[in-house]
This record gives sequence, structure tokens and C-alpha cells, in this order.
Amino acid sequence: MTTEAPIVIVGTGLSGYSLAREIRKQDKDIAIVMVTADDGFSYSKPMLSTGFTKGKEAEELAQASADAMTEQLNLELRTFTTVTGIDTTAHELVLGDERLRYSKLVLAWGADVIRLNIEGDGQEFVHSINDLMDYRAFREALAGKKRVAIMGAGLIGCEFANDLRNGGVEVDVIAPSDTLMPGLLPSPAAEAVKAELTELGVGFHLETVVDRIDRAGDGVRLALANGETLEADLVISAVGLRPRTSLAEAAGIATNRGIVVNRALETSAADVYALGDCAEVDGHVLLYVLPLMACSRALAKTLVSERTEVAYGTMPVMIKTPCCPTAVCPPPSDAAGAWELEQEGSDVRALFKGADGVVLGFAVTGRFAVEKQALSKEVPPIHD
Repeated sequence: MTTEAPIVIVGTGLSGYSLAREIRKQDKDIAIVMVTADDGFSYSKPMLSTGFTKGKEAEELAQASADAMTEQLNLELRTFTTVTGIDTTAHELVLGDERLRYSKLVLAWGADVIRLNIEGDGQEFVHSINDLMDYRAFREALAGKKRVAIMGAGLIGCEFANDLRNGGVEVDVIAPSDTLMPGLLPSPAAEAVKAELTELGVGFHLETVVDRIDRAGDGVRLALANGETLEADLVISAVGLRPRTSLAEAAGIATNRGIVVNRALETSAADVYALGDCAEVDGHVLLYVLPLMACSRALAKTLVSERTEVAYGTMPVMIKTPCCPTAVCPPPSDAAGAWELEQEGSDVRALFKGADGVVLGFAVTGRFAVEKQALSKEVPPIHD
């Protein structure tokens, strides 16, 4: 390998740009090439579910254009460029007929939305919102319309439900679970969020799924498995994300739920790293901002100076449902203990305590949400 080959980062989402910024803090001149399949605009993905509440169009959620990022970070940026393979032996990224040499390669290409195979002729009315370009297309399609059905009652579905209602849109949420955000919130906290979203005017259709989506006039008719039918102008599919692993797998890089990396973000291939939503770090797929930022800081040091393993602090998840402010720090899946509950209406303070009384996780809603920082100091850091 020659030293002239640049660090190549695939992906210009929050992961890719955060890493590039952290590298520039360490080294102003080292060659960086970023490759992205989209337009390269810098934006914060969590802000996509606040656009209606803040009255912002897609362009107003963008923080900087591709040209601005190129100048700001002193790098080469290739937009609308599709990666078709990785040649780990030659240290080359395959871009169709072209090959791009790298000294170090970072895969920060995120996750794909899970797409449901639903019968009916109304599929063109179904939107998945995974990046700024998706959001722009959804906002344009929604212009002059007012009814949206959301498939999925996870964090993203609930955030969009709140945001759309704040924008005066009629919202129905359909999900197979019997509660909101299962696996993330304990039941009392989930019910508090549901109560406040219901008060806001969101309709819930739980313990059922969408069987068919058929055209109906200018919109669609949804046939649910429980026999109900719903009319909507557009549908948001928010049923989850799946880390992008296929190209890595095809290159012989170890994958599991995500691209398998250790605490130094190293894959099974020499000089190839993975970061963000596509990565499975030490057995964990963490699709949130705080772990991403911690990984970016550690990886920048590894790439520029010395191998550095990521050290996570306690990382509460802020759920953007302003009708019911909510923060959660789920206990480890294998933790032994029980939830202790304090509740007054939609104000919930749930602490998960081990047998020794140590707080291992928490969920706080309503007026208790302000305690998130103090509670975070009590919870042991993630998988030290």
C-alpha cells in the first residue's frame, strides 16, 4: 500500500459527517474522500420527525449543501455514487467500472427501512422516511392533503404521529403490538405516551396489521386484519430498520445483525471499519445518536493516530413526543431485577432496580422527564 491513498468514508449521514469532523480535529490535511448515493446534504436525521412541529420544509432541515461540506471539511465528496463492491485484498472500493483505492475504509452507509409486502394497488402512496430525500418526497406528496396512516408504533412511528398532528394532519397508527414502543418502554410509560397522543387526536389500531392498501379516489383505503377499514391520503411505513450488510457480506466481511466490529470499530477485514446504523459493535446494534458520536470520536483517533476503543457512557434515548416528553434508558436485556413505579396520570417515573438496589435502567415521562440527566448518572455505563 502506498501512503497516498485516502481515507474513504461511505455515507454522508450523521455518522459519516461526524467522523469526518472528528478526523479534522485530529488532522487538518489527511486526504479524505466521501462517497454517497444521495445528494450529500448535511442534516440531522432525528430532526426529520420535527419538521411539522417546527414549521420547517425539507430544505430548512438541511444544515449545509454538499459543496459547503466539501469546503468546510477540506475533502473530496462524490454524490449520487453507488458502491457496487469492496475488494479488501486490493484495498479498493468498487464503483461500477471505477475502482477507488483506500488506505482505510469506513462503512457508514446506515440501515435500510424494512419494507412490508402488502397486497393492493396503492403502493405508490406508501412512504418510508429514512433520509432527507425521502422526507422531501413525502412533504411534496402531502401538500394540500390531511390524512396519514402510519404503520408501526415504535419510536419513529410515534414521533411522526405527534409531529404530523402538530401540523394539523389527521393521523391513524396501526401496529401488531398491544402497546407503543414495545421493547423500549415499560408498559406504564408506553400507556402514558399513548394517552397523550390520543388526547392530541391520534387514532390507534393496535394488535392488528394492514392486509391491503388499495387506491380509493385520490388516496388509499387500508384493509386491516381485524376487519376495520381506514381511508388515508398517504401512508408512512415505520416498521423498523435493518443494517445494510449485503455488500460487506459479499466482500467476505463478517456480518450478523449488522457488520460485525469490535470496540475499535474494526471489521474482520484489515483496514476496514464500520460505524453507525450499519455496525454491530461488540454485539450491540445501537441506532441512536449518543453511541454514534462516541464511536466517531474513538474511530477518528484510530484512523489518525492510535488505536482507540470506544467507551460508552450511559446513553438515555430522548423520544420526541412533545405532547408527552419521554426519556428512556433500557436496562440490559439480561439484567435481573424489577421495575419500581411512581405515577400520576401521564407523569411516570419507572426505575429498573437490581437485587442490590442499583438503578440499571429507567423510563420517565411528563414532568418526570426532567430527571433524565440525574438518573443517567446512577445507571452503570453500557456493557463496560
